[in-house]
This record gives sequence, structure tokens and C-alpha cells, in this order.
Amino acid sequence: MSLIVGVGARPGVDSDELDALVGAALAAIGLAPERVAALATVDRRVVEPGLVEVAGRRGWPLVGYPALELAREAVPHPSALVRAATGTPSVAEAAALRAVRDRGAEPVLLLPKRASGAATVAVAGPAGEVDAYRHDGG
Repeated sequence: MSLIVGVGARPGVDSDELDALVGAALAAIGLAPERVAALATVDRRVVEPGLVEVAGRRGWPLVGYPALELAREAVPHPSALVRAATGTPSVAEAAALRAVRDRGAEPVLLLPKRASGAATVAVAGPAGEVDAYRHDGG
């Protein structure tokens, strides 16, 4: 289990909205939720009630990284707005990639960021292991 779901969220994000976004993201690319090892985000969001609720509901740890560390991750979809708000041009993509790297693997972005009204998610996993996470090979 080494898939990571990266999450960017506005303060007060609704847990049901976030949970639905996470579920839809995983389903869209055929990845099994039971293969997820953690939710990852910027460190100041690890106490956000909506994120804490989703992590608990799904049985995943919630890990956070300082914005300066996330800013060092090369991401395909940086955002000037996110940089202005958080100090890093990416939260969801960068946190997912960073968390895989922290587990000792070279990360690959499996799902670029997807957004709802108050949240963004992205999914990363170890390079070379992508097919192992798919439902029934598809």
C-alpha cells in the first residue's frame, strides 16, 4: 500500500465534499482505495477538521509537509494563486509526490490535480508499480 492522495483544501472544507472528491478521483483511474497509504497535505492543514474526518473515515494517516518543502517538488500544474495563498505553487500534487518520495520510492503522478469547490486532490505512487494498484488489472 503505497499510493498517496495529496490534498489541498480551503479552511472549513466539508468532509463529505472532500471524501466524494477522493473517491471519484480514485475511481476515475481505476485505483483501489484500500491501496492508499495516506493523505498528504501542507502542514498547516493537518488539523483541518474536514481532512481529519476523511482520513479517519478511510483509516488513512494524515501527513503534512512545510510549504517550503512542497515548493521544491516539480509539478505539472503549478498555480500562482496557490503560491500566494500557501507559499508553494502546489499542495495536492506536491504533497502526493513528496509523501511517496518519503517512503523511499521515486514518485510518479498517477492523477493530476482535480478540484471541487473547496478542495483539490492528486494521486501519486511509486514509479514502476502502477499496474499493481489497479482493480483487476484495469
